[in-house]
Amino acid sequence: MSLSYFWIFVFLLAAGMPVVFALLIGPGLSLTIDGEQVFHKALLSRLYNGMDSFPLMALPFFVLAGQIMNSGGITRSIVDFSQSMIGHVRGGLAQVNICSSLLFAGLSGSAVADASALGKIFIPAMHQNGYSRSFAAAITAASSVIGPIIPPSGIMILYAFIMNVSVAGLFAAGLVPGLMIAAGLMLMTNYLARKRGYPVANRRATWPERGAAFKTSLPALLTPVILLGGIFGGVFTPTEAAAVAAAYALIITVFVLRTLKLRELFPVFVSSAAQSGIILLLVGASVTFAWIITVSGLAGTVADGMLGISDNILVLLLLLNIFLLLIGMFLDAGPAVLVLGPVLGPMFIDLGVHPLHFAIVMCVNVTVGLATPPMGLVLFVSANVSGEKLEKIAWQMLPFLAVEILVIFLITYFPEISLALPRLLGFA
Repeated sequence: MSLSYFWIFVFLLAAGMPVVFALLIGPGLSLTIDGEQVFHKALLSRLYNGMDSFPLMALPFFVLAGQIMNSGGITRSIVDFSQSMIGHVRGGLAQVNICSSLLFAGLSGSAVADASALGKIFIPAMHQNGYSRSFAAAITAASSVIGPIIPPSGIMILYAFIMNVSVAGLFAAGLVPGLMIAAGLMLMTNYLARKRGYPVANRRATWPERGAAFKTSLPALLTPVILLGGIFGGVFTPTEAAAVAAAYALIITVFVLRTLKLRELFPVFVSSAAQSGIILLLVGASVTFAWIITVSGLAGTVADGMLGISDNILVLLLLLNIFLLLIGMFLDAGPAVLVLGPVLGPMFIDLGVHPLHFAIVMCVNVTVGLATPPMGLVLFVSANVSGEKLEKIAWQMLPFLAVEILVIFLITYFPEISLALPRLLGFA
């Protein structure tokens, strides 16, 4: 089988075709050109089987949970709590932005949802408080990538499905890197705030005020506690945890806080179904593409090419990071994981890299790519919300990207950073 499907796929992407159709048309057209139409039925079978998976049911439920929380105004309570805790420091509103992203990550697991929901709150507020719109949009985009790294994470569920690794183990491996990125962004923001003279957002809140803000945000803050406690404690699987999250979000917003009316649920379900359909179709198309990659021997060709450059694992890990960062500039995180995981994963695992270590390195890389110019998806979201030019936001992003790339190299060359917690919990 020739590699024409790959070049057709690249051409279609360059021409602006949506990734999911490029993934399907590339192999189908290639088989027709090569006179191997007999495999068309196998492609359709792979497409269906790629979506017919119990672990993948977690994705629609997590999408639904995030939509309900967002529509129910939970996001505002997280922002208020973060502001009561750190809003009084210099550059406090930017710090609150990062802290809110960290807390919001435990609800949605989506960088796009984070950038959209929090961007609508923070970008106008930061601009009114003396920040440039480009900086406000940049910090929103930079902090939103924490969403898919702190569990629950849609990207990690996709990787676990395609590469057959433990979802719970991958969730555990993402906690420390996610916290490291948040801490790094806050330190960089503190430095920039002092250097540029950014304002203090508000006065220091009293402890009773902080207690009141905490009480209001408690239902949202309990969500990741319930999810991760249940998963790591063996109470339920990640898929069951996603269903629990959706049910919990529904009960809290509709019956406890009463911030969402029953009649308002229909558009929430419709939106969640549409998003889930897109994701699952993409997964099915990617599974089909991954099968063609395996059959054609492309994975072996790539492995031989990298090993031809060097057989030193440290050099190969450096090349891996550079390659994934470049890919992240042009390809969305989901397709990057689904297409490149089966190509690169087996080679590095055969070289002695722990499967969970490789998984977290890849997931963090492609997630940071969401905020990397020129095609980073959250950059476009932030630009749309802020009304600022993409080039200006990208320029303001550079210090934050440097922090995130530093974290990537730390977790790459010090595996215990990401593996210590999974090993402690018995997943590695």
